[in-house]
Amino acid sequence: MTRTLPGRDTVMHSDIERVLISETEIDEIITRIAKEIDRDYSGSDRKLLLLCILKGSVVFMGELMKKITVPVEIDFMKVSSYGAGTSSSGNINIMLDLYRRDLDSCDILIVEDIIDSGRTLSYLVNYLTLKGAKSVRTVTLLDKPSRREVDFQPDYHGMIIPDLFVVGYGLDYNEKYRALPFVGILKPEVYTHN
Repeated sequence: MTRTLPGRDTVMHSDIERVLISETEIDEIITRIAKEIDRDYSGSDRKLLLLCILKGSVVFMGELMKKITVPVEIDFMKVSSYGAGTSSSGNINIMLDLYRRDLDSCDILIVEDIIDSGRTLSYLVNYLTLKGAKSVRTVTLLDKPSRREVDFQPDYHGMIIPDLFVVGYGLDYNEKYRALPFVGILKPEVYTHN
């Protein structure tokens, strides 16, 4: 299904082949996920910590936390498995770690924008569990199970998508396109070099 791009035709919009997930659809997805989280984390003994994986997950977490009705705290980690461009190095690098004295009382929900290979989130779940977190779960806006390299399934996911190069709503290519209000498919000529 092809959708037209909202707004004026800017340079960034002209790099988008088509809209994959509209603003309205994203809002509906996040509302559904928030209700699932509310259901699972209700209870006075829960201390829910939304752990945003920088930078791509900032937009998703900002909208998600506004729709969750149970009390939440937020924190951030910066983790990378990518070099420049589109290829993963396979190595997980923690550039900003999580330091909390109350980790053993935190129910951590790692917030990710997209899961491809599953290596990063699989590593982080183990890492935070070993650091002493009370519990560790994961939520992702987008999931590409066809790209999985490890046995990993998120606890909450917004939408399963095919193996397409997507940008917008926090997702980038070389730090561009994050501010687009939708998820779009990037034209291959933008990221392939002849």
